[in-house]
Amino acid sequence: MAIYEGKDGRVDDSPKLHESGEEPARSLSLSETEGLEGLSLYEKKCVLINREIDAQGMGKYQWYIWGLCGFGYMLDLLWAQAFGLVLSPLKQELGFLGDETGNISVAFSSGLTAGAFVWGVLVDIVGRQWAFNLTVLFTSVFGLGLGGTNSYPSFLVLTAFVGFGIGGNIPIDTTITLEFIPQNRRFLLALLSIFQPIGVVVTSGIAYGFIPKYSCSPNFSQEGALPSCRNVAAGVACCAKADNMGWRYLLFTLGAISLAVFIFRFVLFRFKESPKYLVYRGNDEKAVGVLQYIAKFNGKQTAITLETFEALAREHNLVGSGTAILGGGAKQLQSSVWEKTKLEFARYKMLFANKQMTRLTLLVWATYIMDFWGFTVAGTYLPTILATKNGQLHLSLEFTYRSYVYIFLPGIVGVVIGALMYGVPHVGRKWTMVLSSGLMGASIFIFSAVNDEKSNIGLNVMEYFFQSMFNAVLYGWTPEVFPAPIRGTACGLASFWGRLFGIVSPLIAQHLYGNSGNINSVLYLAGGVTLGCVITTALLPNKAIGAQSF
Repeated sequence: MAIYEGKDGRVDDSPKLHESGEEPARSLSLSETEGLEGLSLYEKKCVLINREIDAQGMGKYQWYIWGLCGFGYMLDLLWAQAFGLVLSPLKQELGFLGDETGNISVAFSSGLTAGAFVWGVLVDIVGRQWAFNLTVLFTSVFGLGLGGTNSYPSFLVLTAFVGFGIGGNIPIDTTITLEFIPQNRRFLLALLSIFQPIGVVVTSGIAYGFIPKYSCSPNFSQEGALPSCRNVAAGVACCAKADNMGWRYLLFTLGAISLAVFIFRFVLFRFKESPKYLVYRGNDEKAVGVLQYIAKFNGKQTAITLETFEALAREHNLVGSGTAILGGGAKQLQSSVWEKTKLEFARYKMLFANKQMTRLTLLVWATYIMDFWGFTVAGTYLPTILATKNGQLHLSLEFTYRSYVYIFLPGIVGVVIGALMYGVPHVGRKWTMVLSSGLMGASIFIFSAVNDEKSNIGLNVMEYFFQSMFNAVLYGWTPEVFPAPIRGTACGLASFWGRLFGIVSPLIAQHLYGNSGNINSVLYLAGGVTLGCVITTALLPNKAIGAQSF
């Protein structure tokens, strides 16, 4: 297999075929071939697809895609926030010990880790279409089951399956959005994250409506809390299921929302496979059909036909580049099983194609590890820590749950600012991530040092504001720097490493919290690791993200 590096640093792992000797039915115009020099055949076809999508603009189809992918983002934190909010009433009813509280986060993170890897890889193998729908189906089915559990082990198992479905959402949704929107709307990749704080606010609002009203005790401070009926003798006042339905109502509602998202995606909207994925698999005719469908949906015309791709292949051969299997259309479909197998495995070499790509890949992984480590600990324990601090100040449970809405709502503004900073000269993606991660970590450390009503809310607002800004840019930027054949896998692997360390972090936090009883030890862990993102993002290669994304 021939391996060579193009002018943009990407690897062309395309095996060579013999020239067909066919005379072109037509020649490409100068405008069609402009800017294609030095690219592989596959990349040339991707450029034409980019130009076609740019020419069509941000039509109805693209807005539907963006919105439906946004719902996937919403589900990610809709559920992540829920487990922190139900932890105290769940523990009170089911009676598990304090040093077992981290098991929920471990189960959820385990499912997220497996989901990020499996769905991230599958989206590049079976295509975007199936993965787009199956992730939310998994989430809805097992999410609805969570509200009916009566034991801690069964709750943990179902939590892991919910995490498995959610784990693929961000890698898949960013990949799909990037491949369908015009290049001058790339800031919408970052703006997808606006759905995450919306999800947190929705969960917090539902929890505020259910949990304080349908819970066993007025607050979660240690004084006066009813024990679990599983741990006391008959006749002793305790926390029974019938008196503690609030957390169940919350989970049933979130399961119904997840099911509604699946119905929107699978039933009400007709999602078409990505043209770039189809071209990568040699299905040029289907790729043209998708572009024509999108144009018709948007009320426009498409300039690309199957003959356009065929002419591009012939002219690619005439300039001495040879006929590559990757991007070879019908000839790619007719290639041997061995050639297709080599092409499949060669995709993964793109992650380490040269020193710059190796550096980029490793730093992206490190950033995801520290980011997920920090916000997993914060997301799991901040609600409990805030409830404990408010209990010490004799503030009501209603006040605490109402505070969550105040805390998370400004995260929407954080996402918008992150999206606006996306293309600012001399700042852009990289330095926005450096600044926001530094302020995110600093806010956690300051929160550990104070305890009064205004500071507890204000510092949590600050932490989530900059967390939202950072993740908006990180999630939107990641798929841009990896080519389409490996894009879903690259995003999935980055998320996989982050989710994997999201399993480790609550175990450490659980040990610190359980042994010392000092809530600040958890905050030190979350804040310190989060500050590591400042270093990894500052070391990212100063590589300008090109106009084209292959």
